[in-house]
Amino acid sequence: QVQLVEIGGGSVQAGGALTLSCVIKESQFPSTRYSMAWFRQNPGKEREGVAKISPIGGSTYYMDSVKGRFNISRDNAKNTMYLQMNQLQPEDSATYYCAAIITNYFQPVAPKQWEYEFWGQGTQVTVSS
Repeated sequence: QVQLVEIGGGSVQAGGALTLSCVIKESQFPSTRYSMAWFRQNPGKEREGVAKISPIGGSTYYMDSVKGRFNISRDNAKNTMYLQMNQLQPEDSATYYCAAIITNYFQPVAPKQWEYEFWGQGTQVTVSS
C-alpha cells in the first residue's frame, strides 16, 4: 500500500518561511506516475487545494492566495514533492496534507479531494502575527 510521509511544518512568525516535504513510500510504481498536490485544512472548514504538480513536474497550479509566495516542486529521483512557503501569514496556518494519484492527466485548475487516492497524515503549520 502506497504511503505518503510528510516532513516539515512547525511554527513561524509572519513573514517567515517553511518547507514541507512529501515522500512516496511502498509504491510499486515510480514516482513519475503520480500527479501530486498539497491541500490544507482548518478545524470546521473544508480542505482546500493549495497547489498541484504534474507527474514530471513541468506543470503546476497555485491557489490565488499563495501565488508568488509558495513554490511546489518535486524530485522524482528521491520520490519527493516539496512545498516551499515564503512570506507566511497567519491565514496560512492549517494542517497541510499531501496527496497523490496515478495519472498522466493534468489540468491547471484547483485540485479536488476526490481526485486523489493516496494521502499523507498531515502536518501542522502555525504562523503567528
